[in-house]
Order: sequence, then structure tokens, then C-alpha cells
Amino acid sequence: PKAHAAAYMISALRLGWYKVHRPLEYYAAYFTVRSDDFDGATAVRGKEAVFRKMKDLDTKIKNREASAKEEGEFGMLQIINEMLARGIELLPVDLYRSDARKFLVEEGKIRLPFSSLGGVGDAAAYSLQEARNQGGEYISVDDLQSRAKVSSAVIDTLREVGALKDLPESSQTSLF
Repeated sequence: PKAHAAAYMISALRLGWYKVHRPLEYYAAYFTVRSDDFDGATAVRGKEAVFRKMKDLDTKIKNREASAKEEGEFGMLQIINEMLARGIELLPVDLYRSDARKFLVEEGKIRLPFSSLGGVGDAAAYSLQEARNQGGEYISVDDLQSRAKVSSAVIDTLREVGALKDLPESSQTSLF
């Protein structure tokens, strides 16, 4: 039991050291490993949006109306709130920079992966990354959807978070 306790203590010290001295890398690694309950759409909106969502979930939890998923999401929002309070910012999902599953440290901030968005599963996230790596820049939203072979629900999710703001809807051009 003493060796087991010592191993846990050493692990806790290592985690604490990284959290204090390398916070960007700590949070990026933490979110990459435990991204199941991560809500990228809320997190990228900032502290106020995270706090509002926490308040709503807290009410549900106190009234015993929350599901297990919502309780897990509340715990993740607490970590996101802590990170934002420390001044670490999140970068939104970007079609050309985001990874499928990994939270990347970029310019002193953390870039959200495709899978951090609700409704974008692992298969769709890997398809988006693979299509980008093989074909370069997208001409339009239609081009993105056909190359990545993702559903219109995934496209709608990307549109809602602003990842498609610079892309025209169609590859067709009008002469008028």
C-alpha cells in the first residue's frame, strides 16, 4: 500500500507541476484525453457563456434532473472555466488548422479540434482532416462536403461555429 500511495503522490506532483509551469500544454493534453464531455461551441464563446451553461446545469443537478452526460459536462465546464480564468484562450475550429481529435497549442492559445463540436463524431472529424490533407483548400461548402463525405448535419454544425464563414455555398458561379 505504501508504494501504491507513493506512486499516486508522484503522479499528482507531476500533474501539479505541469499545471503551474506549463499550463497550455497541460490543458491541451487534458482536453485531448478527456474530450468526451467537452462543449467546444460554448467554450469558444468565453467565460460568460461557460458560466451561464454551468449555472443552468447546476440547477438541473440540484433538482436531480441532470443526466450522467450533463453531470460530466458540468465537471468539464469547471475545468474550462478555470483555464479561462487563468487567461488561456481557445481558438475556434479552423478547416485548415484544426486536428481531428487533438487540442493543439498555437500562438499561446489552444486550437479546438473538429471532434470538440457536438454532432461531429470521430469518423466525421477524421474525414475532415483527411480531406484537407489530401486536397488542399476548399472551393466551396459543396466541395468540402463532397471531399470529406460528411453529412449536412456536420456542415450545419461547422456553419454555426463560424468555420465556414469564408467559403461560398456552391461551386457554381453566376454571370449576372
